[in-house]
Amino acid sequence: MVVLLLYVDDIILTGDHDTTVHSVLQRLTKEFAMTDLGLLHYFLGLQIEYCPQGLFVHQSKYIQDLLQKTDMVQCKPCITPCHPNQKLLNHGSSLYSDPTHYRSIVGALQYLTFTRPDIAYSVSQVCQFMHTPLESHFGAVKQILRYLRGTMDWGVCFRPEDLDIQAYTDADWAGDPNDRRSTTGFVVFLGSNPISWSSKKQHTVSRSSTEVEYRAMATTTAEIIWIQQLLKDLHISSSVPPLLHCDNISAMALATNPVLHSKAKHIEVDCHFVRERVQQGIISLQFVSSTDQYADILTKGLCSPSFSHHCSNLMLGTSQHKLEGEC
Repeated sequence: MVVLLLYVDDIILTGDHDTTVHSVLQRLTKEFAMTDLGLLHYFLGLQIEYCPQGLFVHQSKYIQDLLQKTDMVQCKPCITPCHPNQKLLNHGSSLYSDPTHYRSIVGALQYLTFTRPDIAYSVSQVCQFMHTPLESHFGAVKQILRYLRGTMDWGVCFRPEDLDIQAYTDADWAGDPNDRRSTTGFVVFLGSNPISWSSKKQHTVSRSSTEVEYRAMATTTAEIIWIQQLLKDLHISSSVPPLLHCDNISAMALATNPVLHSKAKHIEVDCHFVRERVQQGIISLQFVSSTDQYADILTKGLCSPSFSHHCSNLMLGTSQHKLEGEC
């Protein structure tokens, strides 16, 4: 099997047999003007390092360029991208003098979340004020840059392991003080490798923690099903159903107990969507304590010890740190 990933005029070609991959490359070269750049090391800002234990993917050069662009190369590093339980307000300080500059930096930070789930929540917060940023919002952006200054060489390590899917889903109920909407956070693992994550504010206000956790569960279930279909297209299958970890017992009961359905008619579609997948055995649920909830880092600002613990859970760190299995 040969897999070809095409983005505009950039191509990654891989497969399970070197001779076949080379044959496909030769045939493509005959049809199109192409240059073989050899082993993949750099692709759309992503840097790939090869280690005996697997692949290390990071964006160190991208971060360096961003810090130079913002004159933050010599800034003092900080240990977290935002303050614990940080909530940005849409009032309380003066307007930032250069909104275009703000949007440019935040847009660049969005691309950086492809390999840095540790800044996903902080970047999601500052993205919500693109229209009329305040001085306090730009202060939050500068803290993210200071954090990146101290973790420039961080990335994610991918190791060859069993291809079982497990996911963690969490939500911060009514966490936004401006409109009382909640934040959904999830991370999906293939084996122990994080392959998908998200931190995003929900579209509607939820009236209970059960409702907001269930909406997060439905969003994560949709992501799992999409990943399953992608793996199926790649002829990859697993002998066990994906495992979805949740730290809200009421939301888990809602996914399995139809008696509770009458109490949650306002989230009827999500109820049916998740419950059907559970009943069909497409996914299975498992309770996880809040301290072991990996998605916690994607829903709120954490204190330094908890933040570092979850970064380690997400296989984040330098290539040496992760390959040695340090915490």
